[in-house]
Amino acid sequence: MAKLILSMDGLVLKEIALNKERLTIGRKPHNDIQIDNLAISGEHAVVVTILNDSFLEDLNSTNGTLVNGQPIKKHILRNNDIVELGKYRLKYMAGEAEPSGDFEKAQAFRPGMAKLASEMELAPTSGSPTRSNIGVPPPPPPAPTIPGAAIQLLNGPNAGKELELTKTLTTLGKPGLQVAVIARRPHGYFITHVEGKQFPVVNGQALDAQAHPLGDHDIVEIAGIKMEFFLKA
Repeated sequence: MAKLILSMDGLVLKEIALNKERLTIGRKPHNDIQIDNLAISGEHAVVVTILNDSFLEDLNSTNGTLVNGQPIKKHILRNNDIVELGKYRLKYMAGEAEPSGDFEKAQAFRPGMAKLASEMELAPTSGSPTRSNIGVPPPPPPAPTIPGAAIQLLNGPNAGKELELTKTLTTLGKPGLQVAVIARRPHGYFITHVEGKQFPVVNGQALDAQAHPLGDHDIVEIAGIKMEFFLKA
């Protein structure tokens, strides 16, 4: 699991595991990482973690956020990145990536990245037992498959168009205004807020910062665009 190491003047203050999809940083007590210093804004920055990727976004802070000495608004965190908030530093340590059968990064964050695939095939053991296979447990059963899904736009200039959710992560919305992702997981489809003051709305209810499961024919609204999520046979 990835983590952040908070330090000041070379002294390590704490380690924070990135075990939440949304982790806030700021001076106010409600933040996940509270830094009680006047150089830090009340809500300074946020780290969004989706699967094995973490994204840092500055929340229009007064003094800004630096990564490796450069000011950023949004940044894909990489192993050993140094995030500077005033006199404080956060070092990003990436955890070990889990094997993935067909993993695609969201194009909104990594445009042009090729699909990453890692496949492992286990040949079945046949014939009578031998010294090499006695006591060896059988391969685990295949992971449950979920039906395909798509979204259909209900308003706007592209009303009526469909987008199949074939990627592990599908990014929706308008950068700088409101962005969300739909993640295809082994046990269903989930929508997560990524960027913007307004959260996605599902069936008329605004979501919070946590991932929300999507059901067949749910109506989703992102950046003023309404769309219907539906499962495909």
